[in-house]
Amino acid sequence: MLVLVAPGQGAQTPGFLTPWLELPGAADRVAAWSDAIGLDLVHYGTQADADAIRDTAVAQPLLVAAGLLSAAALGDISEIAPGAVAGHSVGEITAAAFAGVLDDTSALGLVRKRGLAMADAAAVTETGMAALLGGDPETSVAHLEKLGLTPANINGAGQIVAAGTLEQLAALNDDKPEGVRKVVALKVAGAFHTHHMAPAVETLAKAAGQLSPADPKVPYVSNKDGRTVSSGAEVLERLVGQVANPVRWDLCMETFKELGVTAIVEVCPGGTLTGLAKRALPGVRNLALKTPDDLDAARELIAEHAGA
Repeated sequence: MLVLVAPGQGAQTPGFLTPWLELPGAADRVAAWSDAIGLDLVHYGTQADADAIRDTAVAQPLLVAAGLLSAAALGDISEIAPGAVAGHSVGEITAAAFAGVLDDTSALGLVRKRGLAMADAAAVTETGMAALLGGDPETSVAHLEKLGLTPANINGAGQIVAAGTLEQLAALNDDKPEGVRKVVALKVAGAFHTHHMAPAVETLAKAAGQLSPADPKVPYVSNKDGRTVSSGAEVLERLVGQVANPVRWDLCMETFKELGVTAIVEVCPGGTLTGLAKRALPGVRNLALKTPDDLDAARELIAEHAGA
């Protein structure tokens, strides 16, 4: 059984969209999306530097656009025929489009408002996120809470992401949980999935209220608790609430396992989620779409595992 997944913020790198725009019709498609949301996705995906695409208001629409574009290069979702779809953090909006809950334009409009709202919330206090490498999850969570930090992403495979103020993160660097080898700052501009994002929830709720979601055509696995969601309205409700609540990617991977996953394809800019799956789901085939050069191998994998 194939699972199609979409990465979250921090996966972007300067110029990563460039080779994808060389595919037939891709540049026109992205230009139309840019006009629809009032953001030059072509510029940010090809010419902007790392600091420019680190901006939450830019990074989030850029990631969703890249995910949609790379998936479309594989074929229609009915041809890909995943047994389930999921996304990490902002990737959940990409996955909602894969599942047919939102059309592409609606997904990009929603993520544009999400990015702006979260950027505004992040501007209130200097905050950030950092990944803990190694250590026992229960020990690490307790230690983070002692420092006033939130375990914002519990990613499985031994990885937890802490979020909070820069002062709290500095204290974490000086006082790591037992067994943690390293603390790595992430390329994000705020403490996402924490109480610091509460101001963005109301804004996003208003934006979601203007949409008419369809029920998922394929099982949609939610970051909230790893459960599959069969109602489009509930998908949107969860997307709104997730902004200020931890991502449980570990539970999503548990659900993939329960569903009988045999292969995972991660859309562009792939690599993060397949890396986690290699450690947490041994024996499952993984492929990350990084450039169009990966498309043929992805199609072969899909042909072997879709509908299985």
